[in-house]
Order: sequence, then C-alpha cells, then structure tokens
Amino acid sequence: MPRKRKPRKRSLILAAAATAAALATAWIALPASAAAPTASLRTVSDWGSGWQDEVTISNTGASAMTSWRVEFDLPAGSSIDSFWETEMTASGSRRTFTNRAWNGAIPVGGTVTFGFVGSGGQPVNCMLNGAPCGGTPAVTVPATTVPVTSSNPTNQEKVEGRLPLTVTNDSGRSENVYLYVLGTDLTTGKLGYADKSGTFTAWTGGAAVPVPAPDVAIPGPGDNGSTTIQIPENLSGRIYFSFGRKLDFRLSGDGLVQPAPWAGGDPNRDILFDWSEFTLNDSGLWLNSSQVDMFAVPHVVSVSNGSRTIATGEVKPGGRQRVIDAIAADPAFARSVVKGSGGTVLRVLAPGKAADAGLMNPSYLDSYITSAWSAYRDRTLTVTPFTDQPAVKYLGRTSGDVLSFTDTAGRTVASFTKPSTANVWGCDGALAAPNDAVVGPIARTLCAALQRTTLGRLDTQPSGTATDFYQGEPANVYAREIHANMVDGKAYAFAFDDVQNQESLVHDGDPRAAGITLTAF
Repeated sequence: MPRKRKPRKRSLILAAAATAAALATAWIALPASAAAPTASLRTVSDWGSGWQDEVTISNTGASAMTSWRVEFDLPAGSSIDSFWETEMTASGSRRTFTNRAWNGAIPVGGTVTFGFVGSGGQPVNCMLNGAPCGGTPAVTVPATTVPVTSSNPTNQEKVEGRLPLTVTNDSGRSENVYLYVLGTDLTTGKLGYADKSGTFTAWTGGAAVPVPAPDVAIPGPGDNGSTTIQIPENLSGRIYFSFGRKLDFRLSGDGLVQPAPWAGGDPNRDILFDWSEFTLNDSGLWLNSSQVDMFAVPHVVSVSNGSRTIATGEVKPGGRQRVIDAIAADPAFARSVVKGSGGTVLRVLAPGKAADAGLMNPSYLDSYITSAWSAYRDRTLTVTPFTDQPAVKYLGRTSGDVLSFTDTAGRTVASFTKPSTANVWGCDGALAAPNDAVVGPIARTLCAALQRTTLGRLDTQPSGTATDFYQGEPANVYAREIHANMVDGKAYAFAFDDVQNQESLVHDGDPRAAGITLTAF
C-alpha cells in the first residue's frame, strides 16, 4: 500500500492481491552480494485495481555488462499487462525480462530502467542474470537527520524477522489511543493484520455484505508516553492511530473495508484518526505520512539504522491550525473542514474527497485546466519523466482538446483528452497512468504539474522548485497550505506528490528501528 504510494482513487474494498503494492514507494530486492550488478523494483503508482512498477539495473560490478535478464515470480491471480524498454516471456508464474538491442550494454556505474503495468500481487524471487537481484540503489530521501539519543527508537532491540516501531504520543490530548497494523504479506499476497508482537494473521470470515472485522486494536500510548510494536518483515500496509474510539473495519468476501470518512454512512466519520503507510522487506523500510485523502493528525515518521535517524512529516508549531484556518477562509474549500459533535476539527478532506462528498465545486479547476491545455496550441511542452534518463523526452502539442506527444523520432506515442477537475484530483480518467508503454510516466508528470499549477507556465516538466508551485489560479489551496506548514516542506498531498521528490517519505536499507510521533495539536 505507502504508496506511494501513491494511490489514485481507491476503492473502499481493497482486495488482498490489489493491496500488495505499497502506497509508499516499494523496492523488492535480495541481500547484497559484493562487486556484482544489482536490480531493484520500485512501485511508481498504485490505483487499487492495478499498479506500475519500474526495475532499475545498476552495474555495481567490476566490468561492463553486454546484456541482462531479470526474472521473478508472480503470485497466483496476478498479471503483467504491458511493458516497455524490455522484452518479456512468460512460463507459468515466471516472468523473464531481457534487454532490447539498444539497452543491453551497461558500463560500470551505469544504470538501465524498464517498466511494466500489472495487477494483483507484486513480483517476488527476483533474479538478475541468474543470481539474486541483491543490493539497494541509492535513494535520496528529503528528510531531517537528527543525532541518535536515548529518546530515539534505536534503543529498542530488533528481533529477527521483526522491526520495532515506537509510537510516541506528544499530542497533548488525554483520549485513549488505539493502534492497528494492517497490510499485505508480500510473500503470500494475503491481506491481514499484525499484533503487538509482530505476528501476522490473515483475515478470514468475510461476506458479500461486509461483516465486522475482529477487534485487532493495540492499546496505544497515553499523552507523553510511548508504545513499541513489532512490524513483521515482508509486510506492506498501513499503521492506523485513533483517539478516543476504536475504528470500525469490515470484511467483505474478497477484502477489507477500510475507514472512508468522506463517504456517507461510514461508521468512522466522527472518530479522530489518521494513518502512515509502510513497506518492510529485504531492501529495508519505507515509511511515509499521507495526506492524499485527508489531513488530520500531525505526525512525524522516522527510521534509524543505529548510527543515524532520519525523519520527515513534521508539522510546524501551530501548523495544523494554520492549515485549518487557511482552508476555512477560502470559500471554495471551507466546507472540507470537518468537525466532530464537540467542535473538534477531525480532518480536512483532500479536494477530490470533498468534491465526491458534495462539499466542493466539482469543476473548481476547469478554467485553469483549459488555459494550461490551450497553452500548447502555440508552443511545445517537453516532458522528461525519468530523472536518470534525461535523453528520454516527449514533445507535446495541443489540437482541439487533445494534447499529443511525440518521441524524439517524431512518432506519436501518447495522446490525452483535456481532463476534468475530478481527473486531476484523482490522477485518473483522462490522466489514468499508465495504459501503454509511455502514457503512465507522462500522465503522472502532467497530473503533478496540474496539481501544482505549473502546466502552462513551465514548458519543461517536471521542472521548477517548490517556490514555483501553487502560484497559478485557481490553486490547490489544500496542497499549498499543507506543504507550507511542514518543517521540511515535504508532504503527500496528492497521489503523485513524489514527482520531484516532494513526498514525506523515509527509507533505510538496513533499519534497526522506526518511529511515529504524534505531535501537539
């Protein structure tokens, strides 16, 4: 699921196989071997019914490579529907990817990336040229580095097959806190939960009409306290935390009905809660805060490897209230501020969720979208979606309501009909990513640019810096205010906020401990 991971418009019922992809960025690899090439798999996006992955082959060996072959297995019921920059063959559950004529040679220190679109569970048992894929590519995490002290989670002892995660309650609130560790076992593809000790149990007993799930709440820390839970390896999912009341989860015949307080009749609408998203596997831990659906409980995510701790997601002092005040003061967004019966602000809904709930104008962005789309009738939009492949460029021009892209050879490779406001909020519909070899990377670039109102102003995408974002009108006030009130400026305010590394994500390839701190509000 931490999808990133990141999700677009998610169904309330998440099937076990469909949630195998992390909502945060997920890498799947095996333990490193010395002086050998490595391959790593990253989940670029997940939209519930499918996902897009990229594989990067890094020549960390001692001699140049002349060809490559990446193999892995797919869990039962999974499929790969399209792929690019590679050839693919299938034998049972095994998928084998080989280089094309032009990208087999990789010099020492060089990389090659290919990608594919699939559904169901994520690939497992990765092999590169007959050996374990190994290693973890360099990951630059925009995070705050802090010294290791007695208050950091590194003092918790790591148990084999488990990672200690300490939840610290600095919220200043007196209500009881309840924790939930829910996710997908990446080995089996089964959806379930973990208890405080890190034992994973698959859900059973669902029905066509969803029935109450077992109570799997873990008592959380009181104010100024902390609770350490164990996260089992090869799990990808969410850590929920609620104040005052337990959350209501339901089981359907094929999945878990998770809280959706923007939906009418959801039993969790009057509960103050939030979640972080994570993936823990052989390549380490990815942990992120998420505001893709709502902004509710300010919290910091952190990971330590014993010598350093990195953290992100910290809201500035008073930042939660400033976000609420800014949203409440904007007539277009004001109704997305949701209060409980006692007057406490429970959450601010993301624009797409607010519009779905009838709390926001569904055509809010239409005028800007039309202007941005029309800008490329007379000039060219250049999209360079891969930071490690600057030579891969797509050139876009608009004719009527269709923005079409050609590659550098002049061949038309993708076309997009002008999206609606809902398509931009959800990064779906006309901006669905992907539906062929290159549409996905272009689509997520376009969606991020439209969210940030840089499309039509900056003719190379992605480009610009955070100071260039949200300057157009009408702006995504929700994303603008959340980013502005983060200590490091990082947040997951929409599904593809990881374009240009704006997301609130931490990663370590050899984690010793992790933490979530619920900060004051």
